[in-house]
Parts: sequence; C-alpha cells; structure tokens
Amino acid sequence: MELLWEIAGWAGAVAILSAYLSVSMGWLKAGKGFQTANLFGSVAFIINGTLHGAWPSVVTNVAWFLISAVALVRMRSMETQAAPVEGRIQYPGVPDSTGQMAVVEALTEALPVIPAAPSVADTHRLAV
Repeated sequence: MELLWEIAGWAGAVAILSAYLSVSMGWLKAGKGFQTANLFGSVAFIINGTLHGAWPSVVTNVAWFLISAVALVRMRSMETQAAPVEGRIQYPGVPDSTGQMAVVEALTEALPVIPAAPSVADTHRLAV
C-alpha cells in the first residue's frame, strides 16, 4: 500500500509540473485543464505528504487545492452565465477604416463589442 502512495506523490508531481510547463510554453491556456491538473496533483501531494509527515507540503497543497477548486467553480459559473454574443469586435489601436474587424472569439469580454455596419442591401431596404 505504501508503494501506491509513493506512486500517487510522483503522479501529483508530474501533473502539476506538466500543467505548469504547458502553460508557460503556451501549449495550454490557463483554463480548466490547467486547474484540473493542479487539483489532482495537489490531492496526490496532500496524501503523500500526510503519510510522510511533511506538514509544510501538506498545508501548501491544501491551499493549492483550494485555489484550483475555487477557480474551477468560478469558471463553471461563468460558463452558465455567459450568453453567446454576436457581432464584431474592434481591436484597440486599429482604426475602423482599415476593415480589420474580427469575428467575436474568446476575447469578447476583454474588448468592446461594436455592432456590424449595415450592408448595402440593408441601406436600400431602409430607403424604400
């Protein structure tokens, strides 16, 4: 049974370090995958640290677990509240006249939403 707890400790180390490496290298965004890896890694470290009496590690990983758990709960509540936004966004520093507008993506909350300009057909219908 002791071998199982040692494996859990090493698996926790791999989970946390690989998540950190992936976010640091830009391979993964600091989202659900990152927080889930931290959550499982911290649980494994809590178990391993408790069995070895490594109390500073246990306390640190309880805090790590709580941070990840709260982040995941907040992400989940934001998903349920977020409604899809249709329209375009204007990137800061890019004038409207350049035509460099983008379809709304993940940055919707960070950038102001600008309604799409009416098309020629819409303008014609309004004039008639």
